Amino acid sequence: MKKITGIFLSMLFAVTLAACGAKAPAGEDVKEESKTEDVKDEKMTEEKKDDKKSAKTDLNVFAAASMTESLEELKAVFEEENPDLNLVFNFDSSGTLKTQISEGADCDVFISAAKKQMDELDPTSDTKDSDITIDPSTRFDLLENEVTLAVKEDSRKDIESFDDINTDKVETIALGNADVPVGQYSESLLKNMGVWDDIQDKITFGSNVKEVTSWVSEGAVDCGIIYSTDAKAAGLKIVDTANPDMLDKKVIYPAATLDKSAKKEACEKFLSFLNSDKANEVFSQYGFKPAS
Repeated sequence: MKKITGIFLSMLFAVTLAACGAKAPAGEDVKEESKTEDVKDEKMTEEKKDDKKSAKTDLNVFAAASMTESLEELKAVFEEENPDLNLVFNFDSSGTLKTQISEGADCDVFISAAKKQMDELDPTSDTKDSDITIDPSTRFDLLENEVTLAVKEDSRKDIESFDDINTDKVETIALGNADVPVGQYSESLLKNMGVWDDIQDKITFGSNVKEVTSWVSEGAVDCGIIYSTDAKAAGLKIVDTANPDMLDKKVIYPAATLDKSAKKEACEKFLSFLNSDKANEVFSQYGFKPAS
């Protein structure tokens, strides 16, 4: 009898141990389920963030290279006021941008550094040469800039004015090429001075104003003709400034919406913002003046 009782107790003890052991995996399953739920929650949170980001509308703005610093600074201000919009900039020479637009590039707003390139996209202009055009009702003159002669801050060349370009003080000078507004202004200036033909062997041509500016900054040339805004942004020394009479015209930056843009309301918001006091304050810090 004692033997049977002992066997029974042993079996009961074994069953109890098995039951306790079976409970442990259940606890682990709960932990695993909890981890899975956490991962799911994190994934859902990330998906919500992605959905919110993808809900933004991209506004493609093609702008003259000389506006790079000012527009990059204004981007954050505009997007904070318009959280549903995302500004996507394409900065280059106005001639290059105009060609890209004519060839069908995705552009909503165009801001050029001269009227010439905007006129070529304007259906009301005699010089229009593109099937893709701006909406002329949205066009307006936004800013005015100045054409300057700039040198490195520590230059020892003793260059003091445009008149020095045709002297031994200047061995090399950088200019924008013929399809770049700053190059067109420079050529007009130097031809009006009567020195254009005499200095051809001194000239290095750049594809846009930023390239010309970098050559002056690096000391690759003695001086360069660039916009006041680019000289200030690069910390260069301005030794002379051209007046409008020397250039035949003012340096005006027109802006407009592309007629083909499907985001007219967003374009209108952005163009209105560019005319705001906030925007004008930033533009003035970089050396721009309101167009007059």
